[in-house]
Amino acid sequence: MATAAVGGSHLVAATQAGALFGWQLLWLIIVVNVLKYPFFRFGVEYTIHNKQSLVRGYKDKNPSLFYLFFIINLLAAVVNTAGVLLLTAALLQYILPGDLALTTLSFGLLFVCLGILIFGHYKLLDSASKVIMAFLCIATTAALVVALANGPAHPAPQIAPSPYELALLGFMVALMGWMPAPIEISAINSLWLKSKLRTSNLTKKQSLFDFNLGYALTLGLALMFFILGVMLQYGQEQKIELAGVAFSKQLIDMYALTIGEWSRWLIAVVAFLCMFGTTLAVLDGYARTLDEAIKVIKPHEKKYSLSLIIGLQSALGMVVVLFFKGNLKDMLMFAMTMAFLTTPFFAWLNLSLIKGEIYDSQPKAVKVLATLGLFYLVSFSILFVVWRWVL
Repeated sequence: MATAAVGGSHLVAATQAGALFGWQLLWLIIVVNVLKYPFFRFGVEYTIHNKQSLVRGYKDKNPSLFYLFFIINLLAAVVNTAGVLLLTAALLQYILPGDLALTTLSFGLLFVCLGILIFGHYKLLDSASKVIMAFLCIATTAALVVALANGPAHPAPQIAPSPYELALLGFMVALMGWMPAPIEISAINSLWLKSKLRTSNLTKKQSLFDFNLGYALTLGLALMFFILGVMLQYGQEQKIELAGVAFSKQLIDMYALTIGEWSRWLIAVVAFLCMFGTTLAVLDGYARTLDEAIKVIKPHEKKYSLSLIIGLQSALGMVVVLFFKGNLKDMLMFAMTMAFLTTPFFAWLNLSLIKGEIYDSQPKAVKVLATLGLFYLVSFSILFVVWRWVL
């Protein structure tokens, strides 16, 4: 789950929030992570307690809501596949010589991802991703320490731009959509945990420890990227790029200018591999939820191949890539905004599944956060919808 989370939300959204507005949105990074926490946790609790996935739990609770979940998850699978694929292609475009088009690189990356997933080499990459993530954490921590020691790279602007203008509501909503991850990742994590329970005798305490550690790491990395954006980019005269290869260059520059020029290509490769792992996790995870949903809908019919579902998801994601190929910024904003607008539905669904014995056993702080979180998410979503489509 942590590997899937550390992607666009951290490399793009958190960094840009600090680079554009300084320290003003620090509270938003913390609040959205904290208030989403209970709803991700409930997925772990439900799977441990019932030995089944959230997907099956949705069907058992309310068939109508389950079908709504299926439709939303299908849309999210396609849109998020396209979003992470384009961002990964942009990082690869920075690394490779020449001037290969994003579309060509996206096709190539998708082909490689399909080969890894379909032919069963994901386990090797899964092990390697731990090393990649560890190196990313070390490199980011080193860059942060140097940046804090050196102080701000640019003087603060005399008139600080405010993120609280109504026109910037869309940016704040997009920031929260993928922070720390789209909330439907809780259903994907539930399936991964269910698979793990088949081969490991995990206790509830162990499962929650793993989850809490991963969640804390994603929050910590989000804050690091945010602070790096503040220390190294806030106040600069150069325009802050929001996407594409120009954004990739600014991202890599943050590391190279603090750790040293020697690290530029090493960090570029690690950032690319981080996003490549995220792309694989998105392809694999969403396909598994769709596969599980189909099995729940038609339990007695011939099972669809997971590889077929991954292939169809990839093809539809590539169609979206072709549509947005000229504007990665719009693609990412669309994907992040859609993720946020569906968050209240998934949050409420996860909360409704753990009523009773599981809910009663939750710490009081988690119950309070769940109530506050649902109110916050619903209120912000209504505000955005009214601003975007009514006013």
